[in-house]
Parts: sequence; structure tokens; C-alpha cells
Amino acid sequence: MRDGLRGLTTRGRSFLAAAVAAAISAGILGEKDLLRVAVLLAVLPLLAAFYVGRSRYKLACHRSLEPHRVPVGASARVVLRLQNMSRLPTGTLLLEDRLPYALGSRPRVVLERLGAHQASSVAYTVRADVRGRYEVGPLVVRLTDPFGLCELTRAFPGTDRLTVIPQVVPLPSVRLPGEYTGSGESRARSVAVHGEDDAATREYRRGDDLRRVHWKSTARTGELMVRREEQPWESRATVVLDTRAYGHHGDGPTASFEWAVSGAASIAVHLRQAGYKLRLVTGGGADVDAGEGGDGLLLDHLAEVRLDQRVEITTLMQHVRQRADGGLVIGLFGSLSTAEAELLAGLRANNATCVCFLLDSSAWLNLPAHARAEADQAHDAAALVLLQAGWRVIGVDHGARLPALWPQAGRGSQGFALRAAMAETVAGGVR
Repeated sequence: MRDGLRGLTTRGRSFLAAAVAAAISAGILGEKDLLRVAVLLAVLPLLAAFYVGRSRYKLACHRSLEPHRVPVGASARVVLRLQNMSRLPTGTLLLEDRLPYALGSRPRVVLERLGAHQASSVAYTVRADVRGRYEVGPLVVRLTDPFGLCELTRAFPGTDRLTVIPQVVPLPSVRLPGEYTGSGESRARSVAVHGEDDAATREYRRGDDLRRVHWKSTARTGELMVRREEQPWESRATVVLDTRAYGHHGDGPTASFEWAVSGAASIAVHLRQAGYKLRLVTGGGADVDAGEGGDGLLLDHLAEVRLDQRVEITTLMQHVRQRADGGLVIGLFGSLSTAEAELLAGLRANNATCVCFLLDSSAWLNLPAHARAEADQAHDAAALVLLQAGWRVIGVDHGARLPALWPQAGRGSQGFALRAAMAETVAGGVR
């Protein structure tokens, strides 16, 4: 009852004030009818406080998100199920779910009445254009009587987390350089076309099962030969995301960094589906092995990755080299200076096949003509350094689409001819 009295609305308090005024007037004027009016005015808010107070602690709430992980720009459905656990019906319920600003305004829903042990569900949708993890809730319920004389607020402590991941775009299937590098006893090879005589063999080792002896190879070489065990040949790839704050420009969902994050997510998912053993390395020290948690682990990490003022190219290289074991390295880098490009060239020292998506992040800014020319010259000079070091460089301008650029990372004479032509063009511009 005390909580109900504390929850009296302005209308309820006005009723009490009017009851006091009417009672005083009735005493002065000696009007019994006016006293009856005063009693009625006082009883109404008191009954409302009792009615609302009785139902305060007998509500149960359950929230569900469908789904819990959505890409940028997609919508998620939030379902609220409220149940009256008491034998008394409730009054009007005002529901308000607390949301962060990025998910939009707080939804407000009105439930007219819940009977004894009755449950009701309401749903609303949220949409986020910015990556991240967002807390949905807690739910705030305002209980009120039919006359609006008393209102109590209850907040349910439970919250749910919505993860907004970067957008993943499908990429065309291309044959990538370094796709056959990996580990295992046997190398990737073509299917034999001459039958069992082409089976991969090795010299007999003590302890080998004699049933694995390949007699035709033994007769041909004069030494005991056995068939190699069939071990899967793992194609490894490392996706490197540049998180240097000074390497990217632009704000919000259209910034160059958001293009790089979406590109890293798309490439990582594409390579995993192609059977690669994948690592994701960022400047913040994250070294995510996709084999441990699949695409979800990668995308959840990319949902929270941010630019860092402390990250430098040397930091990125150290993280990559911590587990450097050859394979394919695909980097998504912002603007590079010539000195930084020379440092990156050192990643080729371990015979890794390196592909660079080099973002011209200055294209995300409106620069004067002379500043644009200087930025383009610096971009071309950095690309030339990487090309001469053996990197495959793919330039990225504002508005570029990754599916259209992805084939340039593939193998073939056309790709090498394009690289050579680009090197000549850049060299001519630098002179």
C-alpha cells in the first residue's frame, strides 16, 4: 500500500487535494453532501493505489531476440512475453524496453489488461547501421489503474545482447595463389590417370604395416616402398586487418575502415567455405583461429574491432609473424607511406604469398586538387614498393565493390600482366 501511495500520479494527488478542500469547506459550511463528495474523492485514489500495489510483484517477463546476430543494416525482432502470476487482473500496463541510441528510439507498448495467470506477447523490431554489441533491456513496466490515478514502475533486471556484425558479401570463386601451401605428409597432387602405378610412395620405415607395401614400386626401385598415409593437405590463409587510426578516413558506416572490416569479414567467410585453415590478425593484438569457433567467432570479433591510435605497421607484422608458417596472406590496409610499405615487404621473407587490398583512404575525403594529386602519388608509390617486393596489390577507391575486385587476387597470366602494367604505370608517375 505504501508503494501504491508513493505512485500516485498528478491526477491522483489532485483528487486527494480536492478531497481535503471539500472536507474543509463542508466543515465550514455545514454541508453533509459536500462531505460525501470529499470522501468519494479521497477513496478513489486510495482504492487505485491498493489495486495497483497488489499486482506489482506478480509479473513475469521473458524476452527473446530473433536472431541474436544480424549484419549491419538488417533488422532483428524482439519478442516480449509478459505473464500475470497472480489471481487478480492487472490494470493497464505500459511497457518500455530500454535500448541504446544506435538501435533507435525506445519502443513503448500498451497492454490494456492481463487476467489471472494470463500471458500476452508483443514484438517490435530494431535496426542498427553501426557494428557492435548492444544491450537490449531492461524492460520497464508501468502499472496503472483504469482512471490513471496511480502508476508504479517496475524494471526487470534481465537483458539480452544483440551483436551487429559487418556485412558479408558473396565473392566469386577464383583460384588463389598459395592455395596449395600447408602441412601434411603428402603434397597436393593431381588425380592419377594411369592407375595404381602412380600411387604416392615412400621408403619403408621400421614399424610400417606390411600391408601398405607397394610391390610394383619396390620391384622398380629395388628398395622396399610403402604407400603414404592419406593426410589432408591444409591450405592456410591469414587475413590481416589494418586498424591504424591514421591510415583510414571518413566517419560512420561509410568510412574507409568500415569498408575494410566488411572486406575482411567477406574474405574470411569465403576462404573458410573454400576449406582454408584461417587466421584473423588485427592491430589490437587479436589472433583469432577460425577453426576454434567457425564463422561466428570471426564475425563476433569483427563486430567490435575499432581503430587504434597506438597501432603501427610494425605491430601488425609482429602479430602476423608470431605464427608465421607460410600460406596465403591477405591484408586490407589503409593509406601507407613508402617506409611502411617497405616494412610490409618483409612479410615475403617466409615465402608467403601476399595479397594486398590497398585502400586509398584519402578518396573518402573531399580534398583540393593539389592535395588529391599528392595523395594519389603517395598511394602509387606505396603500391610500387609492394609490387616490387612480390606482393599482389589491388587498389581500392571510394565506392569500389569487393566482388568486382576479388578476381584480381586470383591466379593466371592476366593477373600477372595486370600487375606488371600497374608497376610500369606507377614507376612512370613517380619519376
